[in-house]
Amino acid sequence: MARPDRVKRICRLPHFYRFAPSHDLTAGNTVRLQLEEYEAIRLIDYMGMTQQDCANQMGVSRACVQAIYRDARKKLSRFLIEGTSLVIEGGEVAVCGSVCMNNHAPDMCAEKEAAMKLAVTYENGEIFQHFGHTETFKVYDVEDGQIVNSEVVSANGAGHGALAGFLSDLGVTKLICGGIGGGARNALAEAGIEVYPGAMGNADENAASFVAGNLVYNPDTMCNHHGEEHSCGSHKEGHSCGNHSCGQPQ
Repeated sequence: MARPDRVKRICRLPHFYRFAPSHDLTAGNTVRLQLEEYEAIRLIDYMGMTQQDCANQMGVSRACVQAIYRDARKKLSRFLIEGTSLVIEGGEVAVCGSVCMNNHAPDMCAEKEAAMKLAVTYENGEIFQHFGHTETFKVYDVEDGQIVNSEVVSANGAGHGALAGFLSDLGVTKLICGGIGGGARNALAEAGIEVYPGAMGNADENAASFVAGNLVYNPDTMCNHHGEEHSCGSHKEGHSCGNHSCGQPQ
């Protein structure tokens, strides 16, 4: 029987998920870099960690990190030499909260912050499942790894294009949501807001899980129901976003 994959701990999601050459000669030829592979490259090559420190940070063995790092470097070499497209997605990961969980020096933790603002798409205590139709957010103030304050904030009718700016003006740097489209992801990335999509259930519980470093989410979650006949934000006559694919990966 194959051994189940062990969840790897990562402390920063990419700001950009897709890269492509300026020509169309390799259309359809794509290298897929998993999130744990991205994290290994970030910690070892960008942050300058040893493989052992990287293993401690990610909560896996050094041998596991060596395999992840080797595969990641091979994929990056293909991307550079063959001129393929590169997509960062997937993997068995858990995301750190505001203070990364490692047993070594604090300066090794890229996400260590004294304070931050975390937003959750919000409706009736639950995570609302369509970002572009979100009418209210619950915003949490996090200090020293603890939620110290929270409030429900109205989006004032802001649509897809304006929500990133609205959240940025509030000082939000992290967002937990359900379904979200590619354009919204890009706008949030440009605003410096990291997105944790595909989360479901009680907003407060998910916020607490994020801070504790064990948020359950799906980075591949998308939502393409943007037609005039369908509105994820309209929950009349028993309609619920949870009953269709807005909050599910494609």
